[in-house]
Amino acid sequence: MFIRVKKTPNSPRCSIQIVESTRVEGKVRQKIVKHVGVAQDDRELEELKILAESIKRKLELENCLPLFTPEELESEIDKAKKKMDEGQYSDEDYIVNVKNLIEEDRVITGIHDIYGKLFDELHLNSIFAYPSRNKKSLKHFKNIVLARIAKPDSKRASVNMLEENFGISLNLDSVYKMMDKINDKSIEKLNSLAYNKTKDLFGGNIDVIYFDATTLYFESFTEDEFKKNGYSKDRKFNQPQVVLALMVTKEGLPIGYEAFSGDTFDGHTLIPSLKVLREKYNIDKVVYVADSGMFNNDNLKELEELEEHEFNYIVGARIKNLSNSIKEQIVNQENYRELNADKTVARFTLDSGRKLVVTYSKKRAKKDKADREKGIKKLKDKLEKEKSVKSHLSNHGYKKYLQLEESTQQNDKFDKQKDDNNKKKKSCDLTIVLNEDKIKEDEKWDGLKGLVINANSTLSNDEILTQYNNLWQVEESFRITKHDLKIRPIYHWSPKRVKAHLAISFAAYMLTRYLEYRVRLQYKKLSPQIIRNLLLNVQKSIVYDKSKKIKYIIPSKIKPDAKKIYNLMEVSHSLTPYILGKL
Repeated sequence: MFIRVKKTPNSPRCSIQIVESTRVEGKVRQKIVKHVGVAQDDRELEELKILAESIKRKLELENCLPLFTPEELESEIDKAKKKMDEGQYSDEDYIVNVKNLIEEDRVITGIHDIYGKLFDELHLNSIFAYPSRNKKSLKHFKNIVLARIAKPDSKRASVNMLEENFGISLNLDSVYKMMDKINDKSIEKLNSLAYNKTKDLFGGNIDVIYFDATTLYFESFTEDEFKKNGYSKDRKFNQPQVVLALMVTKEGLPIGYEAFSGDTFDGHTLIPSLKVLREKYNIDKVVYVADSGMFNNDNLKELEELEEHEFNYIVGARIKNLSNSIKEQIVNQENYRELNADKTVARFTLDSGRKLVVTYSKKRAKKDKADREKGIKKLKDKLEKEKSVKSHLSNHGYKKYLQLEESTQQNDKFDKQKDDNNKKKKSCDLTIVLNEDKIKEDEKWDGLKGLVINANSTLSNDEILTQYNNLWQVEESFRITKHDLKIRPIYHWSPKRVKAHLAISFAAYMLTRYLEYRVRLQYKKLSPQIIRNLLLNVQKSIVYDKSKKIKYIIPSKIKPDAKKIYNLMEVSHSLTPYILGKL
């Protein structure tokens, strides 16, 4: 293959072509492989020659050994080692002139090395029926899950990214076909894998489950039976959404998830999820911990019905909404006993028989006061700048301290047309002022936090507070799914594809959390983001010697933390270059 410059007679124009010589019936014939362009002068000619050389190299590489997936690359390296041990490659093959080397590709291998092995250990491909018939779908599922960990994006962008950065070629239509095979039974298997794997990590016993729900919006404005408008935690009230309920352990390890239509109230997701968990798995003596968003009478009544199965619950309480008699007891500090240097605690019995545990924290009281004073200062500044009543009508945040006040002014002007008696007229106006009484009333609640537990709970105050304080794990889990794995916005439209997208995201979450947990236990605490970045930097360069027609693999140097992850996952990583293949 060579570059040919073909001049046009009686003209400065030159055509630049890439030509290949082939032998046909004993005769050498030239075939134009690619027409690069036409140069009008010498400068353009030189530029097109440089471009043609680049294109020629690429075309030559396409005729060399093929690119490999990370799994195939490891297999080829093993073969290369064997050939080297058997003496198939001579020392001369390893002597290179760097001027003849071209980097053909640079493949990220860390994600597939580590998360790929964990994927296989968890048997995540088992969620598909008839594995032998669905080999392509299994491959696509694994790669799309790992792509979501590496760089979460749309399925189209993930396919492009896998090809550009990982040397993995997937067909987008095949990816969608794979998603269509993820049905309700597949999702049930996925939840079962998560539950059983987590249970095995704790010796077959899960004693505390943390529960929360969030909303996931779509880049769409069309509703259906699953995608519906509702209260959006992302403040996308004009866009349809679905509600995702997530259950995790105190370490943040996944137990399961359930998806609901977008108009489902958070509090109404708790009981269905618990019932599903109870029906599927043999769960005994479990404490469910949830935030105050789950605090409503319907939920608590249904939980009481489950108490015969030894279900216990700890739910954040909205103590300001309780009966006046209970509120009087809560704000009375004489009812509290010291828990530690910062906290005091009290326990009350509600009208329903449920127990209410309330703590008072000096640190929290100081923060509540500071936050309120900061909010009130902003209100005062705004009142000075903006006198319009309309601009302050919202009751959001600290605007709840505002109230309307009627003011009466004397009008000294005489209206001769309407008031012949020249009497003084009174005019009424409304002004906005701070409600000082309401501010003082709220001061009583500084530092107070309430938790509702079931009537027959035997948990101590220390146990209740410890378990509730670990609720941040589920909040962090949603941060990981929303931000690190970018589960939303959702770009799919049909309910089946949406559920498949959630399953793929949950599988990625499982891998992320399990690896984080293993690294923390066996090495040190590293966040999922740090682990991902470490593995993205584990790469292999594929270089081609255009003179010797040999491909070499040059592994990248890895950081100490990445090396430790490889060691604890029992995955080998050599820094010695190898011959990948020889033409």
